[in-house]
Amino acid sequence: MIAIAVDIGGTFTDVVAADLDTGLYHTAKVPSTPARLVEAVGVGATQVLAQAGADPASVERFIHGTTVGTNAVLEGKGAVTAVLTTDGFEDVLEIGRMRRTAMYDLFMDPETPAQIAPKRRRRGIVERVGADGTVLVPLDEDAAREVIRELVEEQGAEAFGVCLVFSFRRPEHEQRLRELIHEVDPGLGVSLSSEVDPMYREYERTVVTTFDAYVRPAIESYVGQLSTELKSVDVDCTVQIMQSRGGITSVQTITKRPVSLLLSGPAAGVVAGKDTAQQSGLENVITIDIGGTSADISLVATGKPLISTEGRIGNFPLRLPMVDVNTIGAGGGSIAWVDSSGGVRVGPQSAGAAPGPVCYGRGGTEPTVTDASVVLGYINPEYFAGGTMDLDPDAAHRALEQLGERLGLSAVEAAAGVHRIVNSKMADEIRLVSVKRGYDPREFALVALGGAGPVHGGRLAAELGVPTVLVPPAPGVLSALGLLVASVEHDSVDTVALDSALAKPEALEQTFATLDERVTEMMRADRVPEGAATTTRFADMRYIGQGYTLEVPVPLQLDDAAVTGVIDEFHAIHLRVYNHAHPGAATEFVNLRVVQEWALPRPDLRPAAAAQSSAAPETRRAYFEELADFVDTPVYSRSSLAVGQELQGPAIVEQSDTTLVIYPDSHAVLNEAGALVVSVNARDAEGVEAVAAR
Repeated sequence: MIAIAVDIGGTFTDVVAADLDTGLYHTAKVPSTPARLVEAVGVGATQVLAQAGADPASVERFIHGTTVGTNAVLEGKGAVTAVLTTDGFEDVLEIGRMRRTAMYDLFMDPETPAQIAPKRRRRGIVERVGADGTVLVPLDEDAAREVIRELVEEQGAEAFGVCLVFSFRRPEHEQRLRELIHEVDPGLGVSLSSEVDPMYREYERTVVTTFDAYVRPAIESYVGQLSTELKSVDVDCTVQIMQSRGGITSVQTITKRPVSLLLSGPAAGVVAGKDTAQQSGLENVITIDIGGTSADISLVATGKPLISTEGRIGNFPLRLPMVDVNTIGAGGGSIAWVDSSGGVRVGPQSAGAAPGPVCYGRGGTEPTVTDASVVLGYINPEYFAGGTMDLDPDAAHRALEQLGERLGLSAVEAAAGVHRIVNSKMADEIRLVSVKRGYDPREFALVALGGAGPVHGGRLAAELGVPTVLVPPAPGVLSALGLLVASVEHDSVDTVALDSALAKPEALEQTFATLDERVTEMMRADRVPEGAATTTRFADMRYIGQGYTLEVPVPLQLDDAAVTGVIDEFHAIHLRVYNHAHPGAATEFVNLRVVQEWALPRPDLRPAAAAQSSAAPETRRAYFEELADFVDTPVYSRSSLAVGQELQGPAIVEQSDTTLVIYPDSHAVLNEAGALVVSVNARDAEGVEAVAAR
């Protein structure tokens, strides 16, 4: 039986087909098709099935990661959305938190998503629930019907976000409004804040509920297109989707809460990086997934990816549990340009899949990071993407030569400068992901993912003082592999706002039991065997008077001593994150959360191409700054490497989905898990200490 995983990127769509009996997998990278994303899915699925010699009827699972919801938000292509709120709270979505990310920018764009539900489509409903869940003003159903009908018939509303005050305490009014909306039109999408985000803070809850309504039609349409595309290539099986938290669920479940897809794209790479690191005996790693358009950076501590509930999409807050990933506009397709002061910049503009870098020969004219890699000799123009694309090195050289002329540099010097700039940009972001959260990157390994990750990984590690770079067997398609090893996962949360000194174990247990029931029902809907899931509990805690919280693990069995232990753990986490704590100060439990996870049975995954005995390396002229010249550099085929074989830098290792550059003063060895472990000679660790001092 076969499982297929597909991850759609800005430049390439990565596809993996794994034999669930033997664990052997085949991979393919096909150009993404922005006009109709699912087209590349069908092409890639056909290719990997042909490689595996498998019939489409043998496909048992199809797992997918998609950015269609994110794109709908960023491109403004969601549904015509109306918002129903408690009377008097119609402008919460527009007022926001009165914060400005650019304090002195007089011409900055609005940082609240009011444009997706402008004032004419935000209406107050006569009703009111108190902070304790008491109904203060009953729901006026007749008035609500008139408002709903007017929004549909005159404003053309296609979807509704319903966010009433304190509905997380008493959801009946929101539930009744959904019934009234469906009386007008049963086909309308309705998102209730009491189901999407049942927590305090009106603005954040309104934003995430409105986004859920806004992207609902786009997600439902995409799921339909995906199903049609798979059937067109004779694949008819269970379809699962990656969520923002890093777990997977069925397409039927995801359409009930589509907003959980919005930031799911980078999560699969982190899951795969964690899995690969654990196979090599590493628990603390920083993953960097460098694709064609962006670089996604995340931190895994003691085998667990960091989870955040303070994500953003564009300039807007998105309060969802998600793998904590920082994304910057730095990838192989990032364009190098000269600003008005004569300085060189790289990104965030990208050549993307169309036209792509100049060396693709598809009409690109501006030099990119990939063009620089070709000029420096790191990428083999005849074996790019496994030989499926022929690159034009002369075109890349001309593009870098033109950039160099503006700077008084040769094409090679310009290319080296482009690499130096983009590496520095990514290193700074890694420092923010690690040092800012109280972690020293020198105590971590760097897992290099994506088509460009292994090209830049050695330079990044050296600059950060990271001693080891781990290159998985298939780093260029590792996000797709992450989909194969991801667990089915669901979570539920409630706001309790309880002074820790007054918190009784019995009261906390009662809330956790309610959350357990909700999550168990979601797992049941995904056909998870009863009792098979692993349950973990968390509390969002803070010092009384603080505005923000920290997530603290909670034991499955609570008594007075356990509650005290949770409070002590909060102080310890606060000390690590903020470098200070106040053990004598009053604390409170703000939210309680339950997460259930079920790891699907899976074989030991390994590439279908078996490792062969070591072969004599070829050589290619490649440029290294520390050597100040091109040198004859050994080039190895990864499939020819034997376990335990050591490679001394400078050297290059080629495979179908990426190229590894082993820089001078570094060396690599292939371990038994099939990963290349690069030991790096750090050349600049002062940057970490400088950030820590600040």
